[in-house]
Amino acid sequence: MTTPSSDPRPVHTGTTQARLRDLPSRVVIYLLLAGCLFGEVGYLGVWRKLTGALAGLPTATPTPAALAQARHRVGAAPLRWLFDLLRGPAAGRQRGTRWRGLLVCAVDGTTLTVPDSPAVLARFTKQEAGHHGGTGYPQLRLLALVACGTRTLIDAVFGPTTIGETSYAPALLRSLRPGMIVLADRNFGAKDLIADIAATGADVLVRLKNGRRMPVLARYPDGSYLSMLGPLRVRVVEAEITIATTAGRHTGQYRLATTLHDPHRYPAAELIRLYHERWEIETAYLELKSSILGGRILRARTPTGVEQEVYALLITYQLLRTAIADATHADTDPDRASFTTALHTARDLLIQATGVIADTVIDLVGTIGRHVLDHLMPDRRLRVSPRIVKRAISKYQARGPNIDRASYKATINIDILTGEPP
Repeated sequence: MTTPSSDPRPVHTGTTQARLRDLPSRVVIYLLLAGCLFGEVGYLGVWRKLTGALAGLPTATPTPAALAQARHRVGAAPLRWLFDLLRGPAAGRQRGTRWRGLLVCAVDGTTLTVPDSPAVLARFTKQEAGHHGGTGYPQLRLLALVACGTRTLIDAVFGPTTIGETSYAPALLRSLRPGMIVLADRNFGAKDLIADIAATGADVLVRLKNGRRMPVLARYPDGSYLSMLGPLRVRVVEAEITIATTAGRHTGQYRLATTLHDPHRYPAAELIRLYHERWEIETAYLELKSSILGGRILRARTPTGVEQEVYALLITYQLLRTAIADATHADTDPDRASFTTALHTARDLLIQATGVIADTVIDLVGTIGRHVLDHLMPDRRLRVSPRIVKRAISKYQARGPNIDRASYKATINIDILTGEPP
């Protein structure tokens, strides 16, 4: 039981609890967050895990319908408020979080699969049939701004897939400021969007299509050149990158544009290497969709429920990533921290009801951090492997036995191109 003054939904959301309940709002919030840790069971199963270690204490025994009504009563606003409270780059100066004094960030999008119910379909649609045959379930688009060094969420926005990534991107501008550098792929190379990002004071490093015509206004000694991207002056770096393994060599061309004009302070070759950090956001999405969700669709069968569940998922991910960042320090690269270790430790602590009973020591973040530090992974090495489905959900999507599925140690060579751009 709880009193109105202890309700976790503050007046900011306009949904302050008005009376006592068997399932107070703060408990429903706990249920939603715990549901992200145990995506393989229904909410009644999650409730049993929350209360299983509380033998002897008076606890509610809700029905599935009561849990559904409680989630509906809470709505999405308190979760949105809590995400806004928690989002942001982790505090501290962990190794690898900054490059030449700039906080390295990346922006990119992904999709999450939602239930195929009539209510959900009124807002979220299925992908139309195309080269990949379309999707059986409706999906939503998630666009996030991530701090590459710690993979913490600085901001996120989501909605129907009928709206593209670049249309969602302006909603993230509120979280950009001087002292940041934003890495983005070719999809975000729109001149107006890059100008809007630069207007926040943040710097940009974006890949451009190789065939895009870029005027040469001036050339720099490191092979880069000054150009125009719409109304914005940018410095362009063109390079040929060769990755060599025992299985062979692969060469490709990259064209990057940046608002960092000084070639002495920001050398072209270092900018090319920095752009590789953009893949940290892909790893963040892997942790979110594979480690936490396990490839499952979301539970909620209404648009409001989907919004509520996505915010709960983002909050849970951010809490785990913050615990990892707190555990690492200047001498420990966050890349060595195992997200899976943090996730399973959090699950174990929840089942054990650690810190719930009065007069016990609450040290959840410390416990997660200690487990992470006790199971650090080796330093990351440059390795490559083909981007393929190693275990297809459907046998009709399997790629066959002739695909090389091994990972190889690799070396990388960067040649800055100084000829006339196409």
